[in-house]
Amino acid sequence: MDRQQEFVLRTLEERDIRFVRLWFTDVLGTLKSVSVAPAELESAFEEGVGIDGSAIEGFARVSESDMVAMPDPTTFQVFPFEGGVSGESARIFCDILLPDGSAAWADPRHVLRRMLAKAAEKGFTFYTHPEVEFFLVQDGPLDGSVPVPVDGGGYFDHTTHSIARDFRRQAVLALERIGISVEFSHHEVAPGQQEIDLRYADALTTADNIMTFRHVVKEVALTQGVRATFMPKPFTDQPGSGMHTHLSLFEGERNAFYDGDDPQKLSKTARAFIAGLLVHAREYTAVTNQWVNSYKRLFPMQLPDRITESPAFVSWGHLNRSALVRVPAFGKPNSARVEVRSIDSATNPYLAFAVMLGAGLKGIEEGYELPPGAEDDVWSLSPNERKAMGYDALPENLAEAIDVMAKSELIPEVLGEHVFDFFLRNKRQEWEQYRREVTPYERQRYLGAL
Repeated sequence: MDRQQEFVLRTLEERDIRFVRLWFTDVLGTLKSVSVAPAELESAFEEGVGIDGSAIEGFARVSESDMVAMPDPTTFQVFPFEGGVSGESARIFCDILLPDGSAAWADPRHVLRRMLAKAAEKGFTFYTHPEVEFFLVQDGPLDGSVPVPVDGGGYFDHTTHSIARDFRRQAVLALERIGISVEFSHHEVAPGQQEIDLRYADALTTADNIMTFRHVVKEVALTQGVRATFMPKPFTDQPGSGMHTHLSLFEGERNAFYDGDDPQKLSKTARAFIAGLLVHAREYTAVTNQWVNSYKRLFPMQLPDRITESPAFVSWGHLNRSALVRVPAFGKPNSARVEVRSIDSATNPYLAFAVMLGAGLKGIEEGYELPPGAEDDVWSLSPNERKAMGYDALPENLAEAIDVMAKSELIPEVLGEHVFDFFLRNKRQEWEQYRREVTPYERQRYLGAL
């Protein structure tokens, strides 16, 4: 038994922890959990916990269903805010293994680990820093009716008068008590919309933190009598929720994206990485924006009194929030980074980080040239102007995104054939269900008029 495992077992005893949840995600990013008693955790560290992989989305066929959830003791975190008379609880993320002890190709953590290992072979460590947006709505039946936001606030408003006036403070405190560092929190543009930004960390840690973040945010919301949703676009006439994510590569202690001699302070590595993100953007969009609803955020209803910042066109720029990839102003060399703005907060973070890293590394490997940056509002340009400037649109719906991804050579290489094939099948099924559904819009528009 290693020291980290000993630390976990000792902490369970010292803090009277009664419940240990073993977490993992399916291919779509849905959190899965099995609870074990503290007395059983030592054997779980040695042998894992058996699961039926055929019952998990994308894991295995019935004929090869036996899998093992192996706890990763480095991810152990106590949830003190869930404490009470029954003692505190804790969680540990698991790696999914096959019975012979090899990694399961369907495990999203393994998909990301493989890409991180590829980056490490080139001397790179991949860091990510997400800005997570979501909505708080008044609790009510989930019958498809329009939800009611908890407040009428806007960007950076101080909404102390709202029903969930203490929500962000309580959520941030809960996150920090379990070791997840928060950089900023504030009200976003739409009524009821919130943003909490996590501090940068290596990509695997960040992906684990995002999964924990979603759980904690929803739990804290319930304690205040409201509901948190990471649905990309809950309201037709309001902005959707993205997860703008800052990416950087380090070589040891040196930021590989920084070059002090370049006019824009971007290294050749950074330029090739950005070019890779752009060249393959349409191919990975089905992963970073995996739901039917995701595309209503990217291509919203155009309103005359509202500026559209949704990054729907393949472009990059400095300080340009309409660009797909933005290069923020940075004062220190180690702050050099790029921001991908298309990804939404309902993605599977393991797969999303893997495909973005894969695209960036492909750009570096192949020496992709970075095109000129876009410094104008890309949405304000006409379709002909965008075409002339080479700004291709992202897929406009899930069906198009699936078709583009299906023709990609890069994405199956990153995800592995098993995950790639399942993902396409699942998303085609989702699109077919959506395509055949008769919506309230259609009944409202056509029932009386036709």
